[in-house]
Amino acid sequence: MSSKDKAIILLKRALANEKRIIIGGLVFIGLLAVVWVAIHLNWEMIFSKDPDPVPVMVQPVRYEYEIPVDSFDNETIRIRSDQFLSEILLERGVSMATIDRLAKEFMYVFDLRKMKAGNRLKLYYTPDTLHQLQYMIYEKNASEYVVYNFRDSLQVSLKRKEIKTEICYMEAEIAKGSSIWQAVKDQGVNDEIVSEIVSVYQWMIDAYSIKPGDRFEVIFENQTVNNVSIGAGKVLAARFMYSKKWFEAYNFEQNGISSYFNQKGESLRRAFLKAPLDPKSFRISSGFSGSRMHPILRIRRPHYGVDYAAPSGTPVVSIGDGKVIQRSFDRGSGNMLKIKHNAAFTTGYMHLKGYASGISAGSVVRQGQVIGYVGATGLATGPHLDFRIWQNGKPVDPLKVESPPVEPVDPKLRPVYDSIVKSYQNEFVRYKKSGLSSVDNF
Repeated sequence: MSSKDKAIILLKRALANEKRIIIGGLVFIGLLAVVWVAIHLNWEMIFSKDPDPVPVMVQPVRYEYEIPVDSFDNETIRIRSDQFLSEILLERGVSMATIDRLAKEFMYVFDLRKMKAGNRLKLYYTPDTLHQLQYMIYEKNASEYVVYNFRDSLQVSLKRKEIKTEICYMEAEIAKGSSIWQAVKDQGVNDEIVSEIVSVYQWMIDAYSIKPGDRFEVIFENQTVNNVSIGAGKVLAARFMYSKKWFEAYNFEQNGISSYFNQKGESLRRAFLKAPLDPKSFRISSGFSGSRMHPILRIRRPHYGVDYAAPSGTPVVSIGDGKVIQRSFDRGSGNMLKIKHNAAFTTGYMHLKGYASGISAGSVVRQGQVIGYVGATGLATGPHLDFRIWQNGKPVDPLKVESPPVEPVDPKLRPVYDSIVKSYQNEFVRYKKSGLSSVDNF
């Protein structure tokens, strides 16, 4: 073998070794790549039947009055006292024929004539150059609204917002020169609660005789729409310091009737109301007297009643259940009514402007029922009610009559009632200790 042949054989062997080294290196690199991929692959995603989709940001649809408001241009206006709905709609492209249909065909849903100045209208238009009215919302009150749909076919519907009831607590003290209304206002609470409190204690507390230092605590229902208070609901429990004496009141239902009782189970309701007028509507202008200078006749003579000065037309109510025994007119008393309540008591209502519908001699009336209206008939210098009470035929001072209570809590229900009272008494203590106030909820 020649030297040349030997050289060729050695070269082939070298190339073969180099090829094996290269192939081995490539195999090794391939194995490393496989291991790396195996480590970093999301095997759960590979074998999962429903891989997690890539999250897509979607803008939520915003609704008002169940209308997707972002799809419309909108306008809000307050109805002026000198505006008519026809004027408002004509200016916004609604035909007189359509307005006439709204007034006539949908009166059963809402009478357009009852729209009130100051209430809000919300109008929704197409977001284009035509700017056509699609919906109109009339806010009837805090919880009700009327939807006018002008789209495919004219539709009108009355809807109600969800009203939520929460339990609140309030306490206040009457300051010098203040009143129960001002005390509540100072707490930042809707003064509708005052009417509820006065109603609870109407048989034993005169709201206008409350003095500085008198105070009260109340647990009551607060009604809200969209977390905004729309007024006070029922008083559940109350404690009132009046003339240095505590008067407690707890709401309880028996025989299907909700009423108020004290801690002893005695009814706060009395046979007679404290006054024949809403306490907010009057002032006492003259009291019971055996000798008073008559403002017109200018002579001294007995005045066996209490004069309640109030605006003409103010409703007058019967202070108790009874039967009308006299409806008459004379020069002195003007229009007057007499009501017999029982064997002992009769009441009189004088100088009335007029009588309530259905009130005549022989009519049976209920406590709190409107029987007439404040006037100035007969010998009167201005609108007022001359109110009188006779006991066993003799005139007595209406402000001093002690009215007996009506039926107490049924003895069979006392265990239930006593547990409710105990629960509310504990709540009063808890509220005072925690410093919680209804102010936080308004």
